[in-house]
Formats: sequence, structure tokens, C-alpha cells
Amino acid sequence: MSTIAFSTTAQIPARATTRLRLTARGRRLLLAAASVPVAAAIAFGILSGGSALASNDGGASATFETVTVAPGESLWSIASSIAPDEDPRVVISEIRALNALSASTLQIGDEIAIPAQYTK
Repeated sequence: MSTIAFSTTAQIPARATTRLRLTARGRRLLLAAASVPVAAAIAFGILSGGSALASNDGGASATFETVTVAPGESLWSIASSIAPDEDPRVVISEIRALNALSASTLQIGDEIAIPAQYTK
């Protein structure tokens, strides 16, 4: 037979792991430590990023002939007059890319740069 014994003292099992408690001060310190490399990377990018743009070391310069848009002219008529032997659609595409034109409409008096291969 087996017997059961009752005791009045309670036994609490011991915890195997301890839990890390992070105080408000500890959270601020951890945030500050994590933000230092990010701030350093941003500062480095700002300080060293503009040097290539500011240098004036014999960069290639390009000169373009320009055409002033007269009343009644369109990109098609300009392309046909500057390159009569070429397909006007190709010439229009190159003119639009060179001048960053989003639409085919022109305003009277606009100056449009002509690609170098079509200048005389």
C-alpha cells in the first residue's frame, strides 16, 4: 500500500531562467547607441556626396543649335526641315528626349535644341 503525506509548507519551484528587465533609462541608452551609426552614415553621405557635383574638372561641354518655334510649326514640320532624309518619327523622338518634352505641343517662341547629328 502507498501512503500520502500532507504538508503545510508550500514549495515554490525555482525558475531556471531570469528575465531581463529594461528600464526607461536603459531603453533611452539602447536607442541612443543604435542611432549613432545611422547618424554617422547620414552625415558621411551629406558631407561627401556633393563633391563630385561641385568639381569643374574639364567636363565635356555640349553645344546645340536651337530652333525658335514660329506660328504654325509643329515637331513634325521642324523634324522634316532639319532632317529631310530621315524618318520624322525618329527625329521627333530624339528632339523630345533631348529637350525633355512630355507632349508634342509647342508654344510659339519656344527654343528647341536640335540633336548634333542633324545640325549642318
